[in-house]
Amino acid sequence: MTITVLVPDDDGMTALSEVAGVRPVRYGLTEPLPAEAAEAEVLIPGARAADVLPLLDAMPRLRLIQLLSAGAEDWSEALPEGVLLSTCRGAHGGSTAEWVMAVLLSWCRRLPEFAEAQRARRWSRLTADTLQGKRVLVVGAGDVGNQLRCRLEPFDAWVTMVGMSARGEVYSVEDLPELLPDTDIVVLLVPLTSRTRGLVDAEFLGALPDGALLVNASRGAVVDTAALLAELESGRLKAALDVTDPEPLPDDHPLWELPNVVITPHVGGAVVDARRRSYVVAAAEIERYVLGELPNNLVRGEY
Repeated sequence: MTITVLVPDDDGMTALSEVAGVRPVRYGLTEPLPAEAAEAEVLIPGARAADVLPLLDAMPRLRLIQLLSAGAEDWSEALPEGVLLSTCRGAHGGSTAEWVMAVLLSWCRRLPEFAEAQRARRWSRLTADTLQGKRVLVVGAGDVGNQLRCRLEPFDAWVTMVGMSARGEVYSVEDLPELLPDTDIVVLLVPLTSRTRGLVDAEFLGALPDGALLVNASRGAVVDTAALLAELESGRLKAALDVTDPEPLPDDHPLWELPNVVITPHVGGAVVDARRRSYVVAAAEIERYVLGELPNNLVRGEY
């Protein structure tokens, strides 16, 4: 038995051609769907849900949507009945954790200030900070969170993990009020769900000590932007944001002007070979489906 999989690009065609029992078929959003769409059981979206959903009427046998991203918020509320949804969890954890390490080290070692001094040809000796001994609260104990923990601990940082529920050494989000006052750095790595939307509000931020750094590598809407802006404009907190709400950040938004903020345009996972890594995970998930098994990254409910 052969399963037809609709694939949005040549990288996917190459990756899926190596999976036994799979017939990959190329499709595009700007051209008519191939005739094989009527038999396709698996779809790999090549765009956001809103752009792909109109095509699903032409796929009566669709049973699995396999994402190339770890985030599934676009699809979790729009999924057709009877269709499974699997994410690409595991593909981008390492690169996103590297982005967090990059901004943490940049802040601690004052690299932006040294870069400014270099442009001015000014030999400016500054005493920097260090990650050694820093108390880091990682909110999100999945793949990315654990990848980050593995990178932080060799720098002698004290890492506390927080998940949506407690397990083993992982605290619950319900414990945040007790944990926040004793932390130097909070890193957000949670998916966007009804439970995490606006999780970081004025009360959350107000519980952080003066000088704490908030790092958001999850989704912009996890943070109440107005509440964060108030803390940043006062100078009490610092932030490093790879995601914002709204996103893209408008060019007249006040966040751009603040000296205690680093902003990057949602590039935590945007590295060389990112697409290839995505397809390694996607191919493994589809192979499980072909064998009659449920994907490891199956989305249940919101997550």
